[in-house]
Amino acid sequence: MQMGEVVKDLAAGTVGGAAQLVVGHPFDTIKVKLQSQPTPLPGQPPKFSGAFDAVKQTVTAEGAGGLYKGMGAPLATVAAFNAVLFTARGQMETLLRSQPGAPLTVSQQVICGAGAGVAVSFLACPTELIKCRLQAQSALGDAGSVSGAVKYGGPLDVAKQVLRSEGGARGLFKGLVPTMAREIPGNAAMFGVYEALKQFFAGGQDTSGLGRGSLIVAGGLGGAAFWASVYPTDVVKSVLQVDDFKNPKYSGSVDAFKKILASEGVKGLYKGFGPAMARSVPANAACFLAYEVTRSSLG
Repeated sequence: MQMGEVVKDLAAGTVGGAAQLVVGHPFDTIKVKLQSQPTPLPGQPPKFSGAFDAVKQTVTAEGAGGLYKGMGAPLATVAAFNAVLFTARGQMETLLRSQPGAPLTVSQQVICGAGAGVAVSFLACPTELIKCRLQAQSALGDAGSVSGAVKYGGPLDVAKQVLRSEGGARGLFKGLVPTMAREIPGNAAMFGVYEALKQFFAGGQDTSGLGRGSLIVAGGLGGAAFWASVYPTDVVKSVLQVDDFKNPKYSGSVDAFKKILASEGVKGLYKGFGPAMARSVPANAACFLAYEVTRSSLG
């Protein structure tokens, strides 16, 4: 019986993740480009003046496909990522239930989200490192000696180069600390808000009769809660993961946090926040809706 529930969570999580990726990836590309663009020299304008400018420059230079750059890595692992996230959450729910099928409180769902965040961090870290390197290389190109040089040919090429020249498997887990600092509280907030809104719309703990509109709103706002609660840690993670291995600018998470704060102020910790929030609402609405519809269709 328990194995059947795991398989259902795996399948529904996979479908939810695919929906999330298709809707959200272009926003994510712009977020990473804004986060990882080099700090301009005094008196010089930044490469991108904002989100719309980043979209315009990306489409002009790379075509619409440029907005989907780096999607290979998350597409290859999106099934695993969301399957792990929703299955770990499902297992946490089973542990916390007083009896099979008993509804959980919002605070219990917060604990389930945090537990799922721990599990998913180990998959998120190498996936995001590959994705961030691919998305950022055009933004970082102008800062290098060869303008706009393409360093990586694709997701597998990033993995190969990191394994070969950045300390083997350890290199793929660069940024694990800020990844965990993002995923644990972020998923706690997301699942907590999602469940709180579902119970609010349903007028109680039985949320099985909710319509798709309610699930879309709850999922979208749950996703917004994720980013609103942890965004600066995501900025720190991104700059660490795209940092030069041979000539690093940052010695670690705390150093990156301090340097961003010193050179750019609090604003620097919220670079790309607009596109992240613009992405999180539709992408997570799509993810939760696809998950719930698939999960209920599997019985």
